[in-house]
Amino acid sequence: MSKIGKPRSSKGLAVFCARIAEGKLAHDTIILNLTNIETSPSDFFVLCTCDSDVQMKAVANDILRQCKDTGIDKPGIEGLDGGFWILLDFFDVVMHIMIKDARKFYKLEKLWGDAKFLKLNEEGKPVTLTPAEIKAFTRN
Repeated sequence: MSKIGKPRSSKGLAVFCARIAEGKLAHDTIILNLTNIETSPSDFFVLCTCDSDVQMKAVANDILRQCKDTGIDKPGIEGLDGGFWILLDFFDVVMHIMIKDARKFYKLEKLWGDAKFLKLNEEGKPVTLTPAEIKAFTRN
């Protein structure tokens, strides 16, 4: 994947992470805009699903590499040494890289259902999900 420019906002950082994840073939990538939720732990969550722990590490490592290349401060990292969920905490943005079963079990989309849901379109730009698309992400 080609290098992505340095983001200038929290939303830009969320899109940056989502683009990199999709470049590594992660799927069901969404961005939750949490800025209007008073008790949220960050401004944005980025969620993506990977098919293996190897793919999860590839997504995380590419995000870390591109952060270094563009001068973005290194995030807090949890779960990189194995498991089913890698978390990259940039403070304003938290990237959740998950195995399908973990994503299905924890249902972060449902937990944060009051968020504004975004996805990347074919050009890599964030667009708001339709109510039907949100329902698909939050269904049991």
